[in-house]
This record gives sequence, C-alpha cells and structure tokens, in this order.
Amino acid sequence: MEEANQTVVSEFIFQGLSASKELQIFLLLPFSVLYLMAVVGNLFIVILIIIDHHLHSPMYFLLANLSFIDLCLSSVTTPKLITDLLKVNKTISFGGCMSQILCVHFFGGGEMVLLVTMAYDRYVAICRPLHYSSIMDRQKCIWLVLISWVIGFIHAMSQLILILDLPFCGPRVIDSFFCDIPLVMKLACMNTDTLGILINADSGILATTCFILLLLSYTYILLTVQLHSKDGSSKALSTCTSHIIVVLLFFGPVIFIYLWPVSITWVDKFLAVFYSVITPLLNPAIYTLRNKDIKNAIKKLINRM
Repeated sequence: MEEANQTVVSEFIFQGLSASKELQIFLLLPFSVLYLMAVVGNLFIVILIIIDHHLHSPMYFLLANLSFIDLCLSSVTTPKLITDLLKVNKTISFGGCMSQILCVHFFGGGEMVLLVTMAYDRYVAICRPLHYSSIMDRQKCIWLVLISWVIGFIHAMSQLILILDLPFCGPRVIDSFFCDIPLVMKLACMNTDTLGILINADSGILATTCFILLLLSYTYILLTVQLHSKDGSSKALSTCTSHIIVVLLFFGPVIFIYLWPVSITWVDKFLAVFYSVITPLLNPAIYTLRNKDIKNAIKKLINRM
C-alpha cells in the first residue's frame, strides 16, 4: 500500500475541447488567428504608448501594463491549446502543469489588482482633478504596478504551494485544455475537500475584494460625472465605460469558473476559452475603438510610415 502511495505521476493527459478530430482541425485556424491578433494587438498598444510622447500619462502607462499582462496571460495556455489540436495524445509534464497553474494565477491575480489601480487612477482624475498630477506622479504609478505584480505573485505561490505536494498516483486525465486547479485536485490520491475550501477562499477573497472595490469606484465615479456638465464629462464617461466593459469581460468568466457552485463541463470549457483567448483580444480592441488619443496616435504613426 505504501508503494502505491509513493507512485509519482510524471505527466497529465488533456482531453481537450472535443473528442471530435474534425472539430479540432476546424478550430485550429480560428484559434491561431485569434491568438495572433491578441499578441499583435496587445504588443502594438504597448509599443505605441512607449513611442508616442502624448501617451506618456498615468492612464496609458497602466493601459500598457494591462496589455502586457493580457499578452502574457493568453500565451500561458493558448499556444499549447493550438498545438494540441493537431495531436492525438495531448500530454503535459508534471512540471509544465504546475508552471501553467503558477502563471495563470500570477498574471490573472496581477490583472485583477491592476484593474483596481486603473479604477483608482480614473477616480483621482475625475473626482480630484486639481490634485491629479501630484497624486498620480510617475513614482507612484510605478509603485502601484509593482504592487499589482507582487500581489499576483503571492497569490500564485499560495495556490501552488497548496497543491504542489499532493500525491498523484491514480488517473491522470484532465478534462480540459490546460491545468486548472479544481480539475487537477480531482486526480489526487487523497481527500481534498478541505484543501479545496482553502484554495477557493484564497482566490475568492482576492477576486471578490477587487470586484467590490471596482464596483464602488466606478459607481462613485459615474455619480460624480452625473453632477458635472455634459461637455466636461463626456470624455470621462467614455473612458470609464471602456474600463467597465473590460472589468466585466475579465471578472464574468472568473466568477462562473471559480465561484459558481454548479460545474458543467462544456460551459467551463467555453468560459476558459473566452477567458484565455477572447478576452485578451477584446481588451486592445475596446481601448483602440473607444479612445480618441489612441486613434490619433495610430493615425500619426500611419502618416509617418
């Protein structure tokens, strides 16, 4: 019995999005195009903000960091998903699986905190405009971004530490296209109910705290905007609307995947695809289409070329 318990699983097998080989081949091109668009779109925003001096403001500094995180987040799982569409045996090493878990929670946790930071930036700009330049100076912006990365790293490490030493000695098939903690925990050769509560509490506290802060921030901002003249508040309202759309796109799938009590496999897979493939693509599109400064910077860049 002791020998069985000491057996180590060296790799896991993904079941992927579908058992149909035809459907997998059909999805190969769309997913490849979507991932390429997400990479190019987010990288373009980062480079554009760096090279255009008119975009060297706290809001765009934070936006560049958001695009960079989205670029990293989509690159954790999507390339593996695309290559696995061509494979019969979709395997991942134990180390690779743990790395996916670490990176997903690192970038995901960091993005949650960064979205709160962006809401704080808009709060200062709209509710305390006369003090904006002194409150949101360059040094503070850098510290706020560093804090988001640090919190994301602490969150990811706390998640990884809880599952790293779990004994995996039985089935090794994961019904998904990436290593998600709840699905990996099901394969452990021990009762993980208590551990599951701790992990959900860890993720739930971070996600819920960030979501409540965002909800309060944007509610206060929108109420403040309503009290000002329509001419002065139209740009602020447009910017906040873009931010709110991004927040809803990010937190919607997260809430359903990790906090929804009922687990339906195809729904979980769809939301996981939306979270890792679609959302990183929509974010740059939303900011590009709704932001006049970004559109003007693009026009200037095209004219130079």
